[in-house]
Amino acid sequence: METAVKLEESWKAALEPEFSSAYMGELKQFLVGARSEGRQIFPRGPEYFRALDLTPLDKVRVVILGQDPYHGDGQAHGLCFSVRPGVRTPPSLVNIYKELNADLGIPPARHGFLESWAKQGVLLLNSVLTVERGQAASHQGRGWERFTDAIIRAVNEADHPVVFLLWGSYAQKKAAFVDRSRHLVLRAPHPSPLSAHSGFLGCRHFSQANAFLASKGFEPIDWTLPENPEAP
Repeated sequence: METAVKLEESWKAALEPEFSSAYMGELKQFLVGARSEGRQIFPRGPEYFRALDLTPLDKVRVVILGQDPYHGDGQAHGLCFSVRPGVRTPPSLVNIYKELNADLGIPPARHGFLESWAKQGVLLLNSVLTVERGQAASHQGRGWERFTDAIIRAVNEADHPVVFLLWGSYAQKKAAFVDRSRHLVLRAPHPSPLSAHSGFLGCRHFSQANAFLASKGFEPIDWTLPENPEAP
């Protein structure tokens, strides 16, 4: 993947060494090969870096880490936990909405489209940015993890404090190097129905994140989602 890739400029500058590296070239060859064999890749190519395009590096205020894109038709569009308008809200996001309601009194949205969070500075980053249709975790170990580690390092080295919401052991291990003397790191079990009742529900991460941002002179996140969003 050459640096000619279309990408928001602040991220393009920060990640240029990654795009010129051998592992990214191998990843590009893998993706091109998969498509040439007729395999369907999610999300669409222009949305691989959607999380970065919507949330420039200098605007990141909160990081939420996911693992893989959704692998069902019409779901993935480049933001972790988010699905397109008109797609059924996934179970983990249902639990995120439950916690938002309990924590901040925000009624659950009728959709799962989270772009309004991203536009406010919430980096909704998956560890792996592509997946094959119907094949969960099919692109793990191909290089995306190294690339997204570089994204987290860039945020960690930013000149302003950031809130990291690390839900589940995978996210917590991936961001274990984040400097807690500068950033707020909040940990909880994953919001999946399998683990949400083990401590995610009741974690109050959203109010804690906003309190931290306000204490540093930043605008809090408006976690309320628009009623009728439109996908690009």
